[in-house]
Parts: sequence; structure tokens; C-alpha cells
Amino acid sequence: METKGVTEKYQRIGELAKEAGVTVRTIRYYEELDLLEAPKRKNSEHRRYTKKDLVYLLRIKQLKEYGLTLGEIAEIISLAKDDPSGEKPRQKLLFRYRDKLKQALEKKDKLNSYISELRWHIDQLEEVGHFQACPGEECRYCKYRDLCQFAVENRSPE
Repeated sequence: METKGVTEKYQRIGELAKEAGVTVRTIRYYEELDLLEAPKRKNSEHRRYTKKDLVYLLRIKQLKEYGLTLGEIAEIISLAKDDPSGEKPRQKLLFRYRDKLKQALEKKDKLNSYISELRWHIDQLEEVGHFQACPGEECRYCKYRDLCQFAVENRSPE
């Protein structure tokens, strides 16, 4: 999570929170978890944060939006601190992203199946001549009889 080329501009915690779209409490919590380094204070001054801190904070926020837990994010940050080449955190992030993609695709398949089910049920309900007769005589002619769990017993041999 190197941030080369970022110019140093110091700001207070409230300004950082506002710019990042988080609360001051969130920043302090991330500092407690070692996700974000608390800046050193000079004398009794307030903490001063840099653009580098903002980049870290935005990155944490992004990783959370991608579904990573704070524990997973902490693991990646810890790897980044221990590996100046960045290869270990890169590999871990690739692993996490691939896992999240796999999970998302599985959810998408389930959602698509659910949508398909709802569509045929809506279509069937719009077309049925006599709702109270379902299942019944109309099942023999219903285009959804192979999908409908209630029509299975009422199928007529063709």
C-alpha cells in the first residue's frame, strides 16, 4: 500500500474524516486495529494527517466495499508492512478478490434462478383461466406443467 508521489498536506482528524466520508470514530477504531497508523503528536498539538493517510483510509473503505472483513484487510496491511516489494499483499489480495468473485457469481446464479422462477409464476398466474382449479384439469394444457411442482401428479401421458 505504498503511496509514492503523494504530497504532504497536514490536516486534523475531522477534516480527514470528512474528506474520506467516514466518522472520526471510524478513524480512531482503524487506528486501534492497526489498519491506520496514528500520526505522532509534536508537543501537545493535535494529530495531523497527511494525504498518505487519506489514501490508506480510502483503500480500507474500498476493500470493505468489496466485501473484505477488517481482519482480512488487517492481514493484507500487515503483509504490506513486512514485504516492501508488495508481492505478498498483492498475492493475498488476488486470492481474496478471486474468492469474492466466486462467491458473487454463485449468488448471481441463485438470483438468476430465483428471477426465472418468479417470471414463470407471474406468467402462469396471468394466463390461468380459473385459479382455484390449479392444480387440476388445466394442468394438462399448461405450458408450465413440467416446472410446476403441483402439476407433477396431474400430468397426463402424451
